[in-house]
Amino acid sequence: MNLKTKEKKFDFWQDHSLEYLEMALNKDFQERIEYPDGYGKRTGECGDTIEFFLMQKDGVLDSISYDINGCRNTNACANTVVRLARGKDLKTAWSITYDNILDYLKTIPENKHHCAELAIGAFYLALTDLAEKIKK
Repeated sequence: MNLKTKEKKFDFWQDHSLEYLEMALNKDFQERIEYPDGYGKRTGECGDTIEFFLMQKDGVLDSISYDINGCRNTNACANTVVRLARGKDLKTAWSITYDNILDYLKTIPENKHHCAELAIGAFYLALTDLAEKIKK
């Protein structure tokens, strides 16, 4: 504790959950796919942009990747979407929510919750694109 300000100093490594740290720093699924089965892109008011690329096989999300132009919190949320949706059928994927992302990450700062909204919004756009292509 800083005695002058009586405020607790933030320690990135100690003050975040292991889940948050893993998702924020992982880039394994950051990849652009040229011809995805489903694609969604969204830019938030903060200026961050996220794109999701979905590949499905027999109604299951076989491969999910993303690309971002944004902060570590946006990366954490994108990775969490991949973690929660990969290998799931489309109905289950649609049931993933903003709250599921926040619950999984545990320690994303409250002023960065909009990153979860951005990620789930882009993911829903990709699911919508996928559903439209399946109908054709």
